[in-house]
Amino acid sequence: MTKRKVFILGGGGFIGFSIAKILSVRKNYEITIGDNFCNNQYDSTFIKFIKSNNIKLIIADFTLKSSFEKLKNNYDDFYMLASMIGVNNTLQNPHEVIRVNTALIYNSLEWIKNSKIKNVLFTSTSECYSGTIDRFNYNIPTSEDVPLCIDPIDHPRFTYAVTKMLGESGFLNYSRVFNFNCKIIRYNNIFGPRMGFGHVIPHLVERFLDKESPFKIYGAKQTRSFCYIDDGAIGTIKAMECENAKSDIFHIGSDIEITIEKLVKKTGEFFNYNGEYIISKTYPGSVSRRCPDISKAKKLLKFFPSTSWEDGLFKTLKWYKNYYLGKEGLNKRYFKGPDKFYK
Repeated sequence: MTKRKVFILGGGGFIGFSIAKILSVRKNYEITIGDNFCNNQYDSTFIKFIKSNNIKLIIADFTLKSSFEKLKNNYDDFYMLASMIGVNNTLQNPHEVIRVNTALIYNSLEWIKNSKIKNVLFTSTSECYSGTIDRFNYNIPTSEDVPLCIDPIDHPRFTYAVTKMLGESGFLNYSRVFNFNCKIIRYNNIFGPRMGFGHVIPHLVERFLDKESPFKIYGAKQTRSFCYIDDGAIGTIKAMECENAKSDIFHIGSDIEITIEKLVKKTGEFFNYNGEYIISKTYPGSVSRRCPDISKAKKLLKFFPSTSWEDGLFKTLKWYKNYYLGKEGLNKRYFKGPDKFYK
């Protein structure tokens, strides 16, 4: 049986690793992962997974064109997930976000152009249309045909979104010129165990374990739609392998919208917190509402998220609690809070 050759750039990261795990169960896949592991994802869990599933691993800095020379040119599927992310990164190192993400996008496209790869998927973000929601009061839940907009253009918070807009345009237009099939995924708050530390849920775990009281709720009335990692990874694979999707964009996430206040207080219940909550400002540039319309993904991909945000939250909180309380995790201070960004 001929195996389907898959290359996952950024396969050591949160979503990439989850995609690889799902594909590894299907024995007709030959998987290669490329990553630089700058976020310390190269842990015992990942190493065990690589060895037990006979997955090829290429550790390299793919912002360098020369790193792509280590790859084959005949993969069946190329998942492009690699990027520099994180709110703190955009606010503190916006120049690096632009440099790294632009280089990854351009080098990937130039490599594809000279390869035999026919199926390509680029992962984008709901942040690409954040400005359209707050500035122009666009529809919520929000569909894939929403105009892309960030506001204001000079705010470092939006450097990540700007690079993802570049990626969407780059991959779609290269695909037309150089004849490969491309899909774009816009993720909407994918969460779960091992998601890293620059996100709201790991922040909450650390703060509750630190016995913060009264407990600040940053951006309490803002809304988000949280999608558990298993559903997000499955939706991504469905998009890649959908033969009826050609140069399509899909919103992958949950269409259940909740407030940050509800998320925080549900987390407080998990930690048996009985203290006071107080409302505080969130990060500058953080949008008021975000919820995707996933009807297109439901229709074309048969994508139906199966894990509720409450069940996914419990699994995630349990994982991070165990992480922080084990291996001296609490000695590592990841959360700095948005207060420092206000003068």
